[in-house]
Amino acid sequence: MRLRIFAALAAISVAALTGCGQNTTGGGGTGTLRIMAPASPGGGWDQTARTAEQALKAADPNRKYEVFNVPGAGGTIGLAQLAGEKGNGNLLMTMGLVMVGAIEQNKSKVTLADTTPIAKLTEEYEIVVVPAESPYKQLSDLVTAWKADPAKVSVAGGSAGGTDHMVAGLMAKAAGVDPKQVNYIAHSGGGEALNALLGNKVTMGISGVGEFAEHVKSGKLRALGVTSAERLSNVDAPTLKEAGLDVELANWRGFVAPGGLSEADKKALTDLVTKMHDSQVWKDAVAKNGWIDSFQTGPQFATYLAAEQAKVKAVIAAMGLVA
Repeated sequence: MRLRIFAALAAISVAALTGCGQNTTGGGGTGTLRIMAPASPGGGWDQTARTAEQALKAADPNRKYEVFNVPGAGGTIGLAQLAGEKGNGNLLMTMGLVMVGAIEQNKSKVTLADTTPIAKLTEEYEIVVVPAESPYKQLSDLVTAWKADPAKVSVAGGSAGGTDHMVAGLMAKAAGVDPKQVNYIAHSGGGEALNALLGNKVTMGISGVGEFAEHVKSGKLRALGVTSAERLSNVDAPTLKEAGLDVELANWRGFVAPGGLSEADKKALTDLVTKMHDSQVWKDAVAKNGWIDSFQTGPQFATYLAAEQAKVKAVIAAMGLVA
């Protein structure tokens, strides 16, 4: 009997010690920080998440980090999964303008109101490309073909309702093509869109400059224009306005955490991401990828998010992307 009592007490002690080492909901700067990229590998969110992982390791090497992918529906599948992790201070999700549009496009029941805004990280302009073998040498050639038969000009990009789709619609409108007639082929990640371009399966592609720039430099893709107001230093291409279409748009990316975080967990995540942003590893990556540093946290980012949701809803409704 006495042996059974001692055995039971020992089991309780082990369980208590084990429980102390686990951190299933709270964070507070301990435990493995998981970073969700809500898209397939190879795209902008995946690239941002993995770049952040390396910068976090440099900024706080005593903690473990893990990036994982949850692709589908413009990030709204990942968003729904994040919402199910309410109160978990050891989880971040990369997101951005694409997700704002996808929430509207997919009529997602889970929205950004179900998350905790942590930080806006970067902005990035979009680039319009064609395969190297394409007969379209400049944007005006493509526009001529587009106006003649919109259905024959296929456009590869990210998720429906996302930044790439918005650029395609705005380009069509500026070119005199009905945005509703755009033959847009959505992909769950930049890697899939790139494969379609390299395989000559689509007419043109639209994505963030950082995703296609190296392939333009290698000669596998030809750049027809960028969505910036002025030419960019890291890619040899005119602005869309310079090439004849009055379109300007910047994508942006950031981090949100699950809803229901304690103030301590929210502060710990914000402080950690701020430390990451200030690291040399992050600064070097921003420069290398041609990203624009647009860091903001807390209430400032929350206010920005609210304004972006209102703006995007108006834009995609005007383009006929949502009813």
